Parts: sequence; C-alpha cells; structure tokens
Amino acid sequence: MTYCVALKLRDGLVLCSDSRTNAGVDHIASFRKLHAFEVPGERVIFLQSAGNLATTQSVINELQNSIKSDERHILMVSSMYEVAEMVGNLVRRIIKRDQGQNQGVDFGCNILLSGQVRGENPRLFHIYPQGNFIEAMEDTPYFQIGESKYGKPILDRVIRYDTPLNKALQCSLISMDSTLRSNLSVGLPLDTVVYCKDALCNPGLLRIDENHQDFINLRLAWAAGMNDLFNGLPQYF
Repeated sequence: MTYCVALKLRDGLVLCSDSRTNAGVDHIASFRKLHAFEVPGERVIFLQSAGNLATTQSVINELQNSIKSDERHILMVSSMYEVAEMVGNLVRRIIKRDQGQNQGVDFGCNILLSGQVRGENPRLFHIYPQGNFIEAMEDTPYFQIGESKYGKPILDRVIRYDTPLNKALQCSLISMDSTLRSNLSVGLPLDTVVYCKDALCNPGLLRIDENHQDFINLRLAWAAGMNDLFNGLPQYF
C-alpha cells in the first residue's frame, strides 16, 4: 500500500508521497512514486501513483519512451486536460493488456496528475484504473490515493483554496505522519514538491527520511500540541 496527497491551491501545488511498497511482511521495499516531466519555461507535469507496482512502472516507462520517440506525447499537447486523457488511455490499455494474461490479479492503479502548461493555471486530476478522471476545483482543492483515511481529517479541517503553500506543506506532512503512525504499509522516506504558480519548471524533489530534523521537529510539535489541547479541554462528560 502507499499514500499520496496532492493539493491545488491559489498559489500553486503541494505534493507528498511515501515510498513503501509491500506484498506481505516478507516483501517490503522502497520505490519512488512521484515523478516529474518538464520543458522549462513551457510546462511541468507531476505524476504520483498508488496501486499495482508493475502497472505504475509500465505507465512511467511508456511515457518516458514516447517522449524519446517521434510520436505524440505529454510534452507536446496544449493543455493539462489532454495530458490527463493521454495518461488515462495509457493506464486503461496497460491494465487491459496485463489482465488478459493473469486472471485473478489486481492490476489496478490510481494516479494523481498535476502540473501547469503555459497559458493555463496549475491543474490537478485523479485518474482511475478505468482511465477516466476528475479534476480538483476550489471547493475540493486536494486529492488522496492509497491509504488515505488516517490523513484525511487534518486536511478537511485545515486546507482551503487560499491556504499558503508553506502551511499546506506542513499540513500534508502532518497528514502523512498520522498515516505513518497508524499503518505499517506506509513508510519513509517521503518525497515532496512545492510548485509555485507560473514557475513552469520543476522546483526539485525534497526527500524526507527518518533523520530529517525539520520533519522530526514537526512531528514532535504536533504530538505535543495535540496532547496539550486534549488535556486542556473542559470536562464536558
């Protein structure tokens, strides 16, 4: 299992993904689940994935191979919507191909596709295993995939469309911390991206491991604050 969250806000995008994959307690490993494609000054595209690892790796490999070829690819189309269509069609084709060879295996995957093409605002899509997708709007500025239930309450309480990017990153990391504490199938290191609107380039990926001091301090401060708040509640019952 995994956990990924993506936020589309007034000032840009905030993305956070864990890197754990497992097929039982004897088969646990780390794989990057956040990938970037860019033409600096023209577009930047981010892809986060959860689900069958073979399917998601096939999607990434085919996207990379298409960019190296002369065929139409995601760095050529004129909008993020068209990128979402292309990725959705690719997901559907790969799953259909592999399911035909291995009955009874779940080849499904979910993808968070985000980014910006010059002339558009940043956009965020959730692409389903069937290849269809939905887009984040101001009233629903974030999507989650994977093991989402533990980290959802803090996002619902805090995140608004106009939340500053730095606060949104902190909230995303607290959401991730809540999931790490409650589910062993989600694990460090984490990959995060903070993209400022109209930058049109990849700002770079920040990898957070168990020794990252800012993340350690954030986790400790959040836990202490929650305990202090709980202990300070009036005695209603």
